[in-house]
Amino acid sequence: MTSSPGVVERWVLAARPRTLPAAVVPVGVGAALVRPETINWLNTALAAIVALALQVGTNYANDYSDGVRGTDEDRVGPFRLTASQLVSARFVKYAAFVCFGVAAVAGLGLAARTSWWLIALGASAILAGYLYTGGPKPYGYLGLGELFVLLYFGLLATVGTAYVQHRHVLGSSWWLGLATGSMACALLEANNLRDVAGDVAAGKRTLAARLGRERGSWLFVACVVGAVVGIAAGGEPVVALVALIAYVPGVRMVFSPRRGRELLALLQYSSRVQLAIGALLVVVYTVTR
Repeated sequence: MTSSPGVVERWVLAARPRTLPAAVVPVGVGAALVRPETINWLNTALAAIVALALQVGTNYANDYSDGVRGTDEDRVGPFRLTASQLVSARFVKYAAFVCFGVAAVAGLGLAARTSWWLIALGASAILAGYLYTGGPKPYGYLGLGELFVLLYFGLLATVGTAYVQHRHVLGSSWWLGLATGSMACALLEANNLRDVAGDVAAGKRTLAARLGRERGSWLFVACVVGAVVGIAAGGEPVVALVALIAYVPGVRMVFSPRRGRELLALLQYSSRVQLAIGALLVVVYTVTR
């Protein structure tokens, strides 16, 4: 019999550490687009806090909403607080609100230092994070999760971080936003392809659930293509080739007969690839700028 995680460990597991590259990579890439000696480190740190707090807050909000809806009753993925009943659902909801509050405070500080329009952007991100699986009609249940991830954990995070350096948007940041967003979507597909059977049974109509396990594999391929195209168009064809090669084992995995728990390794692999490619982009841009 598997023992339950400890008090601290259960909260760490529910924060889903393997999804955190989706938050830090776009911030790192966006900051690296300017010359190292001109990076505004305080603004970059605030942007990173916003992104990480939004990611963890969204993970806790999903834990709460999926748990109270009963979607996680036959969970095959990472540990969940609410479904495990080790923590009261209301405390999980409060934890999500605390994380969103941290993101709001850091975002206000960043807006005060740069531009007040960031407040509207941050408010929309918090709302989108909660409504992903929360509210009366969660858009994550309608197959719109990829759009949220691409927009907020790709385009806006990368372009926004580049902007807060010197209040100037570089053209390449849009392409790299596509790349980081596509890699974040690959993480999402790794999660959704694993959960196809459970999501269909619970009425959670993600794109993967709508297409089915076999056809849904092409969603992962589309994410890889988006990442490779974005990196190449952003001016780094060599890194794009490295990314393509790095994702090959993941593509093989999604087209294998694996299902359910057998696909747990895909999320871990996709997380490591995104972190590695993000770090490589940061190094390349730092050296060549």
